[in-house]
Amino acid sequence: MAKDIYQAVKERRSYYNIDDKKVVSEEKVEKVVEHAVKYTPTSFNSQTGRVILLFDDQHNKFWNIVESNLREVVPNEDFDSTRDKIDGFRSGYGTVLFYEDMEIVENLQQRFPLYSDNFPKWSQHSSGMLQYNVWTILESEGLGASLQHYTELIAEDVKAEWDVPEEWRFVAQMPFGNPVEEADQKEFDPLEQRVKVYK
Repeated sequence: MAKDIYQAVKERRSYYNIDDKKVVSEEKVEKVVEHAVKYTPTSFNSQTGRVILLFDDQHNKFWNIVESNLREVVPNEDFDSTRDKIDGFRSGYGTVLFYEDMEIVENLQQRFPLYSDNFPKWSQHSSGMLQYNVWTILESEGLGASLQHYTELIAEDVKAEWDVPEEWRFVAQMPFGNPVEEADQKEFDPLEQRVKVYK
């Protein structure tokens, strides 16, 4: 049973130790992603968010690309820990790739020049909300995920492999799977230092 919103927000964490046990069906994950893409707010209702969802062999292929590219830039003596980290992401059963459609952003800049400088920022804001929504709903369904940023290193290879449109800008990657251990505990600064209320 899905968690309520308060519980999901509280328990959404970075899970690095995941496996490929399909505790949630691929069809359910697709619906989660589609729901988040459809209902995440965007400036001027521009709907700039784009997602590629990878399962099984396609998911593995993605992390093989990441590993291959990292091998070219990480010194050999440091690569074992890097490979272990990538193996952890690959051990899940899917990855969400987040993009923003920059053609829409550029069209808005032309149509509304007064806000031209803001549209790329607002695109980033919307992408962040989309990532958070997907992450939190996956959490509510019992899946563990983390957000990764190997973007610039792999963008061209990913574009070629999955025929990504030229106008899509790669933002982030989210491997997910069945969490096999609890996430690390978090410490919180006092809320009175972070929230000011005036009545």
